Amino acid sequence: MSMSTYTTDKASPFTMAVISSMRKLYPEALADKSFDNTGLLLEAPFDPIRRQMNSVLLTVDLTKAVADEAIERKDCVVVAYHPIIFKGLKSLTLADTQQQSLLRLALEGISVYSPHTAVDAAPGGLGDWLADIVTGTLPEPEPATRTAHPEKSETNSIEGEKKGDRSGESGTPSSDEDPFVEKTPKQRPTRMSLQRTYSKPTYPKHTDRGEPELEPSSSSHHRRVIHPITNVPSFPSAGMGRLVTFSHPQPLTHLIERIARGVGNPKGFPVAIPQSRQVEDMDIRTVAICAGSGASVLKDVAADLLFTGELSHHEALAATERGSCVVTLFHSNTERGFLHSVLKEKLARTLREEWKRVREEGLREGAGLTPEWEDALGDGDVMVEVSEMDRDPYGICILQSSKQVGTPLS
Repeated sequence: MSMSTYTTDKASPFTMAVISSMRKLYPEALADKSFDNTGLLLEAPFDPIRRQMNSVLLTVDLTKAVADEAIERKDCVVVAYHPIIFKGLKSLTLADTQQQSLLRLALEGISVYSPHTAVDAAPGGLGDWLADIVTGTLPEPEPATRTAHPEKSETNSIEGEKKGDRSGESGTPSSDEDPFVEKTPKQRPTRMSLQRTYSKPTYPKHTDRGEPELEPSSSSHHRRVIHPITNVPSFPSAGMGRLVTFSHPQPLTHLIERIARGVGNPKGFPVAIPQSRQVEDMDIRTVAICAGSGASVLKDVAADLLFTGELSHHEALAATERGSCVVTLFHSNTERGFLHSVLKEKLARTLREEWKRVREEGLREGAGLTPEWEDALGDGDVMVEVSEMDRDPYGICILQSSKQVGTPLS
């Protein structure tokens, strides 16, 4: 068989090592199979002609931009937290952008693995990371918001760019522009100026142990799983959602600050409180936590604060009517920081051990190996990186001014 037509009926040995590493860390049995579609969603066959780097790209969403990034980087596997395939496909065509990405990745020999709710449920997973943020204090981050790979239409200041003003390129409003800072009312200019930013956080650094560098918890508390999972004996404390109960009530303002710093969010995010109450006056004893869309997990949970990625209007209204507060961050902003702060180093450490084992076992077989397979096993490199193109679809538009003349800023 000529090398130009050489392919196999199985994935590369490095791909299999990545999959087994993810399954060790986050068994698929932990996932909520009532709706989720976790596991190996795209298995690209091993092709030595298009052999990829021994590298993994982590992302929350496998968008077209992330697929382009993986192809350019020559990654072997994309670990996409959200499954790119949720329901059965009746066709694969180039007309659909998600299917287009899958076809292009397969052509390039790149596989796709999605862990999703298995990561949410696992001890030390996404739920516990968010609980760590609420209960502890993270190191002071660098300026956390800047425009992430802006398109020409996503400039920080429409009016400023026309005038050549580059002072706002960081995407962080100055104190004079910040709508969350009290200021003396002033007349609006006659031109509209928008600032549009995406979350581009600085996450906690890792120690030699590979864990985020968290300061000791400043608030003693009890933590429990809201919906325990009992069918995986090796993970006895697994389950969906976390309920934190502080030994002493915590000011809501302190928890909001911890959350903002911990996830590296932009200047503002939604907070809902009961009518006739003030954020500054509220104390919180219990916090119910769920990454992403928390409605089903947090339903009927009695807590002073619901902390999640998103709730619908009516769900948030029902919570505040019961006397609870709500903090939402946009769906994936409760998830993306985990890739940087925890998963990158955790997977790299596990994958190095697993790849060493796979290589040693494979090379011991000797005679049964093709030269191409043996060559693949001879590469001891392991790289795990987080996508630079992945971001929540929502940014924050800050209205700096209005076309209306003579109206004071509120």
